[in-house]
Amino acid sequence: QLQLVESGGGLVEPGGSLRLSCRASGLASDYYTIGWFRQAPGKEREFVAAISYNSGTVNYANFVKGRFTISRDNAKKMVFLQMSSLKPEDTAVYSCALSTGWSTRTSAYKYWGQGTQVTVSL
Repeated sequence: QLQLVESGGGLVEPGGSLRLSCRASGLASDYYTIGWFRQAPGKEREFVAAISYNSGTVNYANFVKGRFTISRDNAKKMVFLQMSSLKPEDTAVYSCALSTGWSTRTSAYKYWGQGTQVTVSL
């Protein structure tokens, strides 16, 4: 069965960097979009970044442009989110999700990982 597992979260100081990983398993092909989303306590889940099946299309939320980079390695069935210049407001649970088509809407993603906590604090 299809499974997504995130890793790489943790505690980092403001201005620091983290690299999140999302490993996919149970997939027969690479024709899917992976999105990263985040949810802070008391807030709605929000879109962070997405990458198409061939890495030809990427999209970022405005609040991470220039700071986060999404990439994927189809041979390893992994997607990465390199996060730099982290701010306290980036603190959230970050989850990767899979969509069979291109979208940045939460509702389009049917498969979700369990999430990894990112905390940005002194």
